[in-house]
Amino acid sequence: MSSRDSASSEITPDILLRAYACGIFPMAESADDPTIFWVEPEQRGVIPLRGFRISSRLARTVRSDIFRVTVNTVFKQTIDGCAAPQVGREDTWINRRIRDLYSSLHDIGHCHSVEAWDGDELVGGLYGVTLGSAFFGESMFHRARDASKVALVHLVARLVAGGFILLDTQYVTEHLRTFGAVEVPRTRYRKLLDGAIGVDADFLSLPQSVSGADALDIIARA
Repeated sequence: MSSRDSASSEITPDILLRAYACGIFPMAESADDPTIFWVEPEQRGVIPLRGFRISSRLARTVRSDIFRVTVNTVFKQTIDGCAAPQVGREDTWINRRIRDLYSSLHDIGHCHSVEAWDGDELVGGLYGVTLGSAFFGESMFHRARDASKVALVHLVARLVAGGFILLDTQYVTEHLRTFGAVEVPRTRYRKLLDGAIGVDADFLSLPQSVSGADALDIIARA
């Protein structure tokens, strides 16, 4: 279900957070489309934090610390990376209006980025919205193999450590299924959401950067 809204003055960070609390999120048709439409899927993507799956190959990559992972150091660069064309994804739903809205959410502490670095080069990452103990994953990108996957592993470790209950992926892709993502009906999702937004959690409970071994240990103890 979706509805279109073309009046930029009507959406503020506060309205955006209220929408998330109701199970609704915005998208654009393309990066060049100035309008936004609200979306509430019949089936919602969720990754159970206590059922997160990591392949042995990816676990080795995470543990090797081939990528240094940080949070909230280059939020705007991360959302720019998510908005840029990639192989197999020539266009994106992230337009300028969405970038500005989520940058405003970041400024008030409700939107965070996880960044993967190869030396001084940003090679992958993701960003998402926090509300209570819910994390709403928005988008991810990579410029090096496994960079976004490593960022996702570190995200899950941070959510577990911070007392989060819900990891919302909006939709389920075959890629996300490998991590344990499942679809839940809208009515079930709303119950999960209601239970999560009323509970406090701390996205920054871990240090700004942790090792891959520590991230894997946190997930294993969940």
